[in-house]
Amino acid sequence: MSAATATTRLSAATLGRRVTALEKQIGEPLFVRQQTGYRLTPVGEELLRRAEDVEAAMQSLTRWREGSLPDRIVRVSAGPWTSAFVCAHIGDIWTVDDGIRVEFVTTTDRVDIGRRAADIGIRSERPNEQWLAGRQSGKVAHAIYSGRQLINGIAAGLFVGVTGEGANIASARWLQAHHGDRIAVRGNNSHSVRELVAAGAGLSIFPCFVGDSDPRLVRVAQPIAELETDQWIVTHHEERHSPPVRKVADRITTLMRAHQPLFRGKTPIR
Repeated sequence: MSAATATTRLSAATLGRRVTALEKQIGEPLFVRQQTGYRLTPVGEELLRRAEDVEAAMQSLTRWREGSLPDRIVRVSAGPWTSAFVCAHIGDIWTVDDGIRVEFVTTTDRVDIGRRAADIGIRSERPNEQWLAGRQSGKVAHAIYSGRQLINGIAAGLFVGVTGEGANIASARWLQAHHGDRIAVRGNNSHSVRELVAAGAGLSIFPCFVGDSDPRLVRVAQPIAELETDQWIVTHHEERHSPPVRKVADRITTLMRAHQPLFRGKTPIR
């Protein structure tokens, strides 16, 4: 129920009333109420399967409608840093003459491409869902960075950590595990953490393509081997041959592969 309230932004009481009303309408119990939460009954499982079929049909209808418009929308999902990088190189993946509109879905959560919440996802691991297709575009290295002036928290050897949803990413967990007792300041998003480091609040971990591209930051050690991740360009297997989706996916793949020295931390430590 707590996850449902977060997703729908409705109160638990409101959701509870709606579930009860739906059960009355169906004429069968859909959930088994337990202290640990709600569990679907067999009837609830069947309704879920049918609801997913309806959702897929509606998504298909939306895609059909968008395809009938002059410009097809292609949605690209990625984390904050990768999304910012692609946005900074928009001219490499989109032009006015393409007849395409591009939307960026920026989040640390995994966007559901299977349900068409995005057409293209830039992910850190190979997709294992049978309805998704992926191609590896390279690897991403991470390292510890400092601001250029040895002041304040940096001079004291302190760190800047991450709170909120960003605390769940691998680099934030590594920092907490290895230097958690020396984290003096935290930010709830990646960009605020970068500003804090640049201002001298402390050291922190960034992808090398971020840290090495920011003249305010300096890498203080070699990339952390255990934090190196793959980079995959993921699409729905039914959409991967759609000309607009394929065009954008091909261009993103080319962009990422062309900048692999930067992504893998092969630029000199400044």
